[in-house]
Amino acid sequence: MNILSYNPGHDGSIAYLKDGKLMFSLEAEKNSNYRYSPISSHDVIRILGEIEEVPDLICTGGWWPREEPVLGISSHVGYRGIENNGINIRKHKMLGKNVTHFSSSHERSHIFCAFGMSNLPKGIPFYALLWEGAIGSFYEIDSEMNIKLIGDVLNEPGNRYTSIYGLADPSFPKDAPFSRFSDAGKLMALASFSKRSVPTLEEEKLMDFLLNSPHVQLSLYNDLKNSTYYNIGVNDTEFRNFAGIFSDRIFDVFYQFAKLNMTKKLPLVIAGGCGLNCDWNTKWKQTGLFSDVFVPPVANDSGSAIGTAIDAQFHFTGNPKINWDVYSGEYFDDNCVIDTDRYDIYDSSDDKVAELLADNLILAWVNGKYEIGPRALGNRSIIAAPFVEETKIRLNQIKQREQFRPIAPVCLEEDATEWFGCNNPSPYMLFTFTANTDSLAAVTHVNKTARIQTVSSFSNKNLFNLLTAFKKRTGYGVLCNTSLNFNGRGFINKLDDLSLYTIKHNLDGFVVDGKIYLLKSSTFYQKHQEKLSI
Repeated sequence: MNILSYNPGHDGSIAYLKDGKLMFSLEAEKNSNYRYSPISSHDVIRILGEIEEVPDLICTGGWWPREEPVLGISSHVGYRGIENNGINIRKHKMLGKNVTHFSSSHERSHIFCAFGMSNLPKGIPFYALLWEGAIGSFYEIDSEMNIKLIGDVLNEPGNRYTSIYGLADPSFPKDAPFSRFSDAGKLMALASFSKRSVPTLEEEKLMDFLLNSPHVQLSLYNDLKNSTYYNIGVNDTEFRNFAGIFSDRIFDVFYQFAKLNMTKKLPLVIAGGCGLNCDWNTKWKQTGLFSDVFVPPVANDSGSAIGTAIDAQFHFTGNPKINWDVYSGEYFDDNCVIDTDRYDIYDSSDDKVAELLADNLILAWVNGKYEIGPRALGNRSIIAAPFVEETKIRLNQIKQREQFRPIAPVCLEEDATEWFGCNNPSPYMLFTFTANTDSLAAVTHVNKTARIQTVSSFSNKNLFNLLTAFKKRTGYGVLCNTSLNFNGRGFINKLDDLSLYTIKHNLDGFVVDGKIYLLKSSTFYQKHQEKLSI
């Protein structure tokens, strides 16, 4: 059965399953498009060029109603709904062939995505946590994939969480129609600066206001003009303390509910944008309430199309599991013209790249298909040596982002216990660990934590070989790893964009298609050349 599925909302994506295998997931923001973009016509045209036959099923994920007043019958179902009888199935024609159109709720898409991509076997009962901008709920799913709502714990947890960043940030317009999706990641970074766990009386009142209102409306800022944190700036020490306190409070709301209502020691799958919060994911593991915890790399809405496709597959075949690989995006487009006179170009080898990195050059590293989900996992990455604070500062300058943002390490799986106390594979950069050394300053956050990605020869052979060569040269199988993208855009996926980024953002070069391109104007490359000539 061939299934083509798309997510109609933000973080738009189109996924294609063929006989239970994820063939690709094209994400609208990738290829230097705006972050969080919905699917557009050119995405559809690209997809039609990728598939070789008319699919058996075309799936649309659920979303907020917007068509009924005009069309009478919507092409997709609603945002919420967990019952099987809420599924919409109709017949269509596509290129002269009869196809079936399937639509199920956005809520179901997240649950099916998380379970279908997990290593949990078909038929095992499990719990699910879906927390995101709108929904904050726990579920129990039986062996037949019947979903039971345990409880709506707190609606709009993601929006409530990000609201305090907009409160403190004077650059955020308090009358904006929407909050910024990007603020969630920034707040996660700021929370790690917190050195105080006890809230003040004013902070208790603020949290009560933010967590107990029926909905999070941006008009809430009108009621908070007298708050200490109104436009105080995100670098304020007390606001950073409050960021940690507020983060802990939201987690505790869900934890207290789970401790009381989820006592069967079942495994837990986590879905929704809040599933990208590594600190919260780690806390769920540490609670001891669950036999296992799994978070997919597409926990946010970028996985919704995959989830709807899995839901459709289950409906027609009884199978809620898929085979998949995190590197299921599009191949890199090198069919572009760049000014090669600006580069010295070498044949690439792991030893040569390791030598450059050890001499403090910062390089873009491109391989194969791009990663699905928002985290760069070694195919569309910027990499660097992990040893000194100055590298982190330079990387944040290259990426044109705030200096309080941490840089993540990518680490050989075999060395993860020694350097980070990570005893199990963590291939998707979704959990935090504590650094066991002061030697990795560029990838150690202010509170000594690190959001690591572990790599084996199986998970990413090219990156594994590079890390092995770097370890042979330096003693550490660890590198800085951050996403290769223009600020506010998805991953770079074209050679001309990559060259432009290298020149404009002061990278020292890039590695792609078996070649190393080193920018002649780079002072770090020039110093490296001087050392070799001595």
